[in-house]
Amino acid sequence: MTEWSHRHLLDLDHVTRSEIELVIETARSFKEVSAREVKKVPALRGKTVALLFFEASTRTRVSFELAAKRLSADTLSIAANVSSVTKGETVLDTALNIEAMNVDAMVVRHQASGVPQMLAQGTKTVIINAGDGCRAHPTQALLDIFTMVDRLGPLDGKKVAIVGDILHSRVARSNITALISMGAHVTVCGPGTLIPVGIDKMGVEATTDISHALDGADVVMALRMQKERQQELYLPSITEYVKEFCITAERLKKARPNALVMHPGPTNRGVEIAADVADGAQSVILEQVTNGIAVRMAVLYLLLGRKAE
Repeated sequence: MTEWSHRHLLDLDHVTRSEIELVIETARSFKEVSAREVKKVPALRGKTVALLFFEASTRTRVSFELAAKRLSADTLSIAANVSSVTKGETVLDTALNIEAMNVDAMVVRHQASGVPQMLAQGTKTVIINAGDGCRAHPTQALLDIFTMVDRLGPLDGKKVAIVGDILHSRVARSNITALISMGAHVTVCGPGTLIPVGIDKMGVEATTDISHALDGADVVMALRMQKERQQELYLPSITEYVKEFCITAERLKKARPNALVMHPGPTNRGVEIAADVADGAQSVILEQVTNGIAVRMAVLYLLLGRKAE
């Protein structure tokens, strides 16, 4: 039986297919907990999980908090605007002070790439990356894979089209890594200025033709235009982007009839995805949110619970 071999979850670069499948299997066993009247199991009773979010978040932060609490762990939540970082304290010093309070894990989101890795090297606490800069968002990719497998079964040979701001998307990078491991064929699509140079070396096909990207796709994933990370002018206008790349009902006809429509959120309706598509029968966007709790329960359990056993 596959064992989880990592002390931290910083990215998916060294997570094997069998380990991804272990997360899926574990998440599946935890998903029913959220449907119970009493939504709690004692797997992490006595553990403390600190949430260090130096960047805005709704889904990921709340999902991790609920995941920890449903495993009976205690949580403490720290936002950048109310932390000593505003007084000039470094992120590492903040983490070291929290570690001194004997927490068992820190879930970290930061606008700068590499911060979770730095904390993993500078502290003795388990670190979980909840999104760092443009680099990685491993639990988002894991919940996306869980959702796909739950709906489609094994992903070998399945075509996944990822459309939008690929250049600035940590979700795209983590999903590509996981999807390739799971045997899927990945096509990324967007304006040429928002597709990283050399992305084909990751094993994906890159195109600026949305009709080609969606043709025969089993999964269509739209990505948000990340204006907060775009330091330069990459597009003439949002109107131009909508005209060429918005996932509309008409464009979706190019995909397979029962193709899944996904989005990591938050959605900009009418920009990267049309409202009727986001709310349509093929959309599993809210299902992704539900599955996120089970996947994050699985991650916390694999990193903290098994060790306790």
